[in-house]
Amino acid sequence: MGLETEKVDTRIFMDDDNFPRSGGPALSEAEKCAEDELDRDPHGLNSHLQLGFEDVIAEPELTHSFDKVWICSHALFELSKYVIYKVLTLVLAIPLALVVGIVFATLSCLHIWVVVPFVKTCLMVLPSVQTVWKSLTDVFILPFFQSLGRCFAMVNIRLDQE
Repeated sequence: MGLETEKVDTRIFMDDDNFPRSGGPALSEAEKCAEDELDRDPHGLNSHLQLGFEDVIAEPELTHSFDKVWICSHALFELSKYVIYKVLTLVLAIPLALVVGIVFATLSCLHIWVVVPFVKTCLMVLPSVQTVWKSLTDVFILPFFQSLGRCFAMVNIRLDQE
């Protein structure tokens, strides 16, 4: 956005000493500083997405590939994950942000102007409905079940064991 002044240089290291053993990509110093300054996930919503090479590809103790193959595959994994993520966010982030913004704005508007007034109206009308419902149950249902209860009150069940 006009603030980047340094070039990003991505390299594949084949030397064991220079190869980053952390789960993240090999970033330049400027990107590391920029990454440390801003926490883009302060609530930890996507903490489950922090996958490294060792989380996805692992060789058991007795079956190891050549060290250079392992280092190269690790570097290509991190590089491709880094580059593809950057390209996908470049292409999809703005349109998806627009769509999600529209969806949340619509949901907020519906909640504020439709759902809450409807619920408040229902809560306002419920005491009247409760009175009518209680009257109907007292007139029709209560006598029926009281009669049924009196009929079955005289029934005695006796179990005999033989």
